Amino acid sequence: MKKIPLYLQIIIGMILGIIFGIIAVVFKFDSFVADWVKPWGTIFISLLKLIAIPLIFVSLIKGITSLSDISKLSRIGLKTVSWYLFTTVIAITIGLLIVNTINPGKYFSEDKRIEFQQKYSERIEVKQQAATEHKKKGPLQFVVDIVPENIFAASADNSKMLQVIFFAILLGIAMLSIKNKNVEVVRDFFEGFNDIILKIIDYIMKIAPLGVFALLAALIVDFTDGDIVEAKDLFIALGIYSLSVVLGILVMIFVFYPILLKFVAKQNIVEFFKAILPAQLMAFSTSSSAATLPVTMECCEKKLKIPEEYSGFVLPVGATVNMDGTSMYQAIAAVFIAQVYGMDLDLMQQLTIVLTATLASIGAAAVPGAGIIMLVIVLNSIGVPVEGIALIMAVDRILDMMRTTVNVTGDSTIATIIYKSENK
Repeated sequence: MKKIPLYLQIIIGMILGIIFGIIAVVFKFDSFVADWVKPWGTIFISLLKLIAIPLIFVSLIKGITSLSDISKLSRIGLKTVSWYLFTTVIAITIGLLIVNTINPGKYFSEDKRIEFQQKYSERIEVKQQAATEHKKKGPLQFVVDIVPENIFAASADNSKMLQVIFFAILLGIAMLSIKNKNVEVVRDFFEGFNDIILKIIDYIMKIAPLGVFALLAALIVDFTDGDIVEAKDLFIALGIYSLSVVLGILVMIFVFYPILLKFVAKQNIVEFFKAILPAQLMAFSTSSSAATLPVTMECCEKKLKIPEEYSGFVLPVGATVNMDGTSMYQAIAAVFIAQVYGMDLDLMQQLTIVLTATLASIGAAAVPGAGIIMLVIVLNSIGVPVEGIALIMAVDRILDMMRTTVNVTGDSTIATIIYKSENK
């Protein structure tokens, strides 16, 4: 018997969780869900939090040290990283503009938002108090807070993820600048550690269907509060949230990248999209930039005529550090979840999303499900309840497929720009 793919298992878990939650509300066994079902969702969230810091730390170091040829291709390396960071920041900005314009979280009723806000009032008050104290400090306090006094203390607190990222970048650059056998041993260690982390993620994602089932069943019970009619607000808001993400994806693929191709790379847009279509389809079906990488390289080398010396450098780095679609989705998801909980994010918090999502995308593993783990980092950085991830798990799979398509399109676009700029 053919094994059911993980994404289908997650979709089945999602559907069953919704149905089970509705049945629990209708037949009045809400307490059973709270006592015996919800804890499994809590365990799933805890596992995502558990792996977040090791994943970002190891993946960042691996991504930086993969630029070992930068001494030979320093100019190309600088261009590559600069373009990837630029497109990531633009993607996040587009996401924030869309979500703040559409306000998908506002489609929850005011009563429901107040209820959620009261439910998590203690946690939100702590974060708001911290934000108030932060405002009393100097304008450069944000920069000061990025540098850790103690990396072990920072690693023990998910809210200090930027400090872990800072240390990982510092360590990666130091490793890159030292050329001897001892450092090669350390690099091999992190390569192996990265493989171990990815395997742990694989284990965690195996229980994702159960976690999604428990989270959604508990969410339906918590949200409806005994009145099943209240669930309509949830589904309307999810639909509008999904449309917001899709709108951002369409803007990236059919507006932003074509502008870069037309005016920077001087590339025929129709020919470009015809060339990379197989890679886009592979990305959509696998939800993995890493799995799609061989197809992406073949499309760029054989159809776009980009030499291997460029594609072999730019595209693998892109699969590690360039996550435009994922970063944009994280921005939209973070603001949406905050809106649901009745939290109005100020400018500084939204700038924190830009910075955190950009840096987190550099260390994001190019595998399905990593985007959710990166979202944990973003939510922690702005003080939004991580449990809100349950709101978007129901529609995450199809959106994951679409945002991976954005990632691969972005990689191919930057490879084209780098090649054309080097061969004017």
